Amino acid sequence: MTAQIIDGKAIAKSVRDQVAAEVARRTAAGKPQPTLATVLVGDRPDSAAYVTSKQKACAELGMGSVSHHLPGDASQQQVEALVKSLNDDPKINGILVQLPMPGHIDEERVLQLINIEKDVDGFSPLNIGRLAQKGREPLFVPCTPYGCIYLLEQSGVKIEGANAVVLGRSNIVGMPAALLLIGRNATVTVCHSRTRDLPDVVRQADILIAAIGRTEMVRGDWIKPGAAVIDVGINEIADPTKKSGRRLVGDVNFAEAVEVAGHITPVPGGVGPMTIAMLMKNTLHAAEIQNP
Repeated sequence: MTAQIIDGKAIAKSVRDQVAAEVARRTAAGKPQPTLATVLVGDRPDSAAYVTSKQKACAELGMGSVSHHLPGDASQQQVEALVKSLNDDPKINGILVQLPMPGHIDEERVLQLINIEKDVDGFSPLNIGRLAQKGREPLFVPCTPYGCIYLLEQSGVKIEGANAVVLGRSNIVGMPAALLLIGRNATVTVCHSRTRDLPDVVRQADILIAAIGRTEMVRGDWIKPGAAVIDVGINEIADPTKKSGRRLVGDVNFAEAVEVAGHITPVPGGVGPMTIAMLMKNTLHAAEIQNP
């Protein structure tokens, strides 16, 4: 068996095309341009690159973006004051605070301040709380887990009734992904560093979402034949055949897993493109809530 490759680039393009069409329709009708505000604290190159890519996506889809860059020694008060001002600005539909922030900043306090109607990252405790409660819907779902579930659905993977394993329990990916799967009637096991007999647990999975942050940790013999594997990991390894001398791999050993799984995402080109696509979808949704 060779798995069907889930093409995140193609599926993300479809989402972005849908968003661009709706943005064009709204602006043609005289409604304000959906606008995303990004907040970057400090000078981490990876964070700066992520922010730049989000601004580029906004421009490509006809949406506005406003960038706020604070120095790494900015105070908690300065960050909070900026978020409050963005909450109060009617021209701003979505607020994205790039994580992680410098260690002296209380991220939780900052996230709690974001107006729930502008929480396009889906990290507000109110949105996560709604996601966790039966019969309640969050206004926004965290973008990467949202992308994972969308990939499964678009690939025809049946979630209802499936045994799903989520490898990793972070607030950003693992826990929201588990809640989304539960909401779609999967039976979910969340694994972590203290899970006993981890390979055996993973082997029970009809659906595996790997978000543990360990290079190629999941081996081919961990995979149930025919399972759907969503690899969220982004890890660099040495590769002398590449110009940079490095290449990206996931948390799953792709070469082994692709021979066993039924569906699998590559790294790169799987989950990665979906994160920004779903952010754009959330930003449009924010504009629809605020300016019906």
